[in-house]
Amino acid sequence: MADRRALVALCCVVAGYGVHLVYTAFVLGWRGIAPGPARHRPQPAGRRTRRWLEQVGIDDVQVVEIAAVLATVGALGALSAGVVFGGPVAAAMGGLLAALTPLASYRRRRQQRRQASQDAWPRVVEEIRLLVGSVGRSIPQATLEAGRGGPAELRSAIDAAQREWSLTTDFPRTLTVIRRRLADASTDMVCETLLIAHEVGGTDVDRRLAALAADRRADLEARKDARARLAGVRFARRFTLLVPLGMAAAGMAIGDGRAAYATPEGQVLVLCGLVATALCWFWAGRIMRLPAPPRVFIDDGAAP
Repeated sequence: MADRRALVALCCVVAGYGVHLVYTAFVLGWRGIAPGPARHRPQPAGRRTRRWLEQVGIDDVQVVEIAAVLATVGALGALSAGVVFGGPVAAAMGGLLAALTPLASYRRRRQQRRQASQDAWPRVVEEIRLLVGSVGRSIPQATLEAGRGGPAELRSAIDAAQREWSLTTDFPRTLTVIRRRLADASTDMVCETLLIAHEVGGTDVDRRLAALAADRRADLEARKDARARLAGVRFARRFTLLVPLGMAAAGMAIGDGRAAYATPEGQVLVLCGLVATALCWFWAGRIMRLPAPPRVFIDDGAAP
């Protein structure tokens, strides 16, 4: 009797869960057998790396070449640290930190490309509005023509979008190329507005584009003001590197400073100092970073 009740309860649970799956599939569009919506699968590592290189602007560089650069810089850093501090521990840590500097440089370049595109969008959108309203260009033609007059960071994305447009004349896919290359919320907002204006049309396209340009100008002014306020802090951040390195150089000039660095205790202290300096540098950069608005119009992992 107990087994029959357990079987009936199990059947009820399975039937109820089946109803849940059918309802969520047809009404909410969920897929899979999980109780919630299916999560996006992470991209393969190679694809993420290639996407990151596109956003940096060095997509024509092979990963092996970047690895060679990291290894070379790391070896030079290890050699320099070994000469200065005279020990293997400091040399290994110096090589590791030096190998990270190209990655930090690439990351900085990626941020600068995003910043340049954000700064250029108000003028580009205004030019698109003039080309559409006064010259009679279509929105796709106006977008590509106005984008080619932007900064180099924006032109590289526009050139890739131009190739996509020439092959497919598919405006959504063309805009997806721009989004993927620039990868920031401001670009997503501009591209989504242009796509809606292109698909809906109507007599108020000029008004929509004017409102978009005004919104991007307001966002640009706010970001410029924030960057100006952080200028002094960015300058002071350099002292987190200069002061410890200066003290280390001064310590070598006092008595048997270099020999003291080479002792086991000295190597431990040098290691702690290098780690603390690196942590302070990265922590200072993190707290100075301007908050980036979330990307809500496109999943960056979904490539066309």
